[in-house]
Amino acid sequence: MRIKKAMIFSLMVLALILSACAPAASPSNTMPMNNNNSNMTLAPGTSVDEIPTPGSMMADNPGAAHMMEPITAPNVQPATETEGGQPLAYREEDGIKVFELTTKAVQWPILDGVTVTAYTYNGTVPGPMIRVTEGDQVKIIVKNELPDPTTIHWHGVEVPNAMDGVPGVTQDPIQPGETFTYEFIAKPTGTFMYHSHFEGDVQVSAGLYAPFIIEPKEPEANPPVVDKVLMISESRMTDGQTYAAMPMGGMEPNYFTINGKSFPATETITVKKGDLVRLRLIAIGQFIHPMHLHGMPFKIVATDGHPVPEDAQLTKDTVSVAPGERYDIEFVATETGQWMLHCHILHHTTNDNVEPGGLMLMINVIE
Repeated sequence: MRIKKAMIFSLMVLALILSACAPAASPSNTMPMNNNNSNMTLAPGTSVDEIPTPGSMMADNPGAAHMMEPITAPNVQPATETEGGQPLAYREEDGIKVFELTTKAVQWPILDGVTVTAYTYNGTVPGPMIRVTEGDQVKIIVKNELPDPTTIHWHGVEVPNAMDGVPGVTQDPIQPGETFTYEFIAKPTGTFMYHSHFEGDVQVSAGLYAPFIIEPKEPEANPPVVDKVLMISESRMTDGQTYAAMPMGGMEPNYFTINGKSFPATETITVKKGDLVRLRLIAIGQFIHPMHLHGMPFKIVATDGHPVPEDAQLTKDTVSVAPGERYDIEFVATETGQWMLHCHILHHTTNDNVEPGGLMLMINVIE
């Protein structure tokens, strides 16, 4: 009798274990996470024909459709400047450094024979570099000549909340034809940037970004001989029209840019053997870029504008720069020759799928 009861108890325990391990039944209104509609479990009374398609979702979502439209503006003129990221001049008023920015659309050449429609600050991609000293009082007057509203976010800079540039939260968007003034004290020291925060997935991709460098109050004891800012982004050109490059099907970039140019139109950085070189890598697009330097290792001396203590600095030859990140890297030019800096996602070193191109530039080390 005891044996029989023990067998019954064992069978009950086994049944409970099997029940716990069995896959749970899918609710009737869920969908498997794959792209094959043949295995879908539909709600009662629902047919496959009623499942929304990407096209229909776009039709039901005008905002999504807008971000997939070509980037256009009336009466777009060719850019009058050829280099972006150049220092922006300022004037002083009662001890305040006053800068002026105008947002406008231009035809911007990223490569010989390839010109995109760009939204810009002062007509260049990137926009002009604002370079100040920690503690400076700064006033930046922004006039909007785009066909769309815009704002500016001071990425990484410690500004008052009202100056943060988030539309509908800290300010109203700057409408076409309007002017807005940003005022703050420049802090902390480091590598920062400014960019649009209105429809950022379109406007930033279109070119509304620029470097913002805050120098320390006390000059560096051993500054680098060469100090370059490299802003990394992407573009999409199809049938002669410019689109915002995005990490989504049909909107992937086919051109990749450093300071608004694709190789071989990217800058060649010439240094002398023995020079200490600083490169400020800024990723402003929507893709990660592992940047690799040939020939010489480098140290990561700052991340997102903040210094890395010397005993914590990594020595590397490749660093992945994610959207919004900044890395200051330094190296000593020990070997003469032409040394390449490039993204190691190798498709990013193509121009419309043709190699070489994209995220490549040359470090020319001379005697």
